[in-house]
Amino acid sequence: MSGIILEIDGRKFEASEGMTILQAAQKLGIAIPTLCHHEKLEPYGACRICTVEAEIRGWTKLVAACLYPVEPNLIVRTRSEKIDRIRKTILELLLAHAPDSTQLKELAKEYGADRDRFEKEASFCIHCGLCVRYCAEIKKKNAVGFVDRGTRREISFIPEIASKECWNCKECFPLCPTSALQAAYVLTEALASSLHSFVHEG
Repeated sequence: MSGIILEIDGRKFEASEGMTILQAAQKLGIAIPTLCHHEKLEPYGACRICTVEAEIRGWTKLVAACLYPVEPNLIVRTRSEKIDRIRKTILELLLAHAPDSTQLKELAKEYGADRDRFEKEASFCIHCGLCVRYCAEIKKKNAVGFVDRGTRREISFIPEIASKECWNCKECFPLCPTSALQAAYVLTEALASSLHSFVHEG
């Protein structure tokens, strides 16, 4: 069966059915930044840093490369003035939450993002969901999840599960693009220890 022919940054590529733009670009060696993507996890499309321009039949739209499937005669532009501007703004918003993230600072340098543009709300979590999804999809433990909604949304370990499963695992730690996950775990551990002491002393 013949593949799907598309064009990415002026280069023709024969993609397989079911591939996303991100996967096709990676095969071509074209770098598209991602923060919430992991090859072992289902595409999530939360961070939108992988936004690209997709043109089909003369119509151009902005899409998340990690979610958008390839299609015949698709023309993709991974960098343009508009895309760079969008990525710059996304990074500035994320830096308000995690100003000391090495990964964010490196991307900010590339896109000229100002880490002080928006007022700091240093929660350190950028809602990429990598830890939550890895624990649920790969480890099948559901030891970490999201709590609250909207701008108040944060990650939190489930103490009853985390106390049994996380100490000898911690596979999600290296996935975190900020220090939020480690901080949340230390807090959970401290609370669990305090509760244990309280119960036994009481």
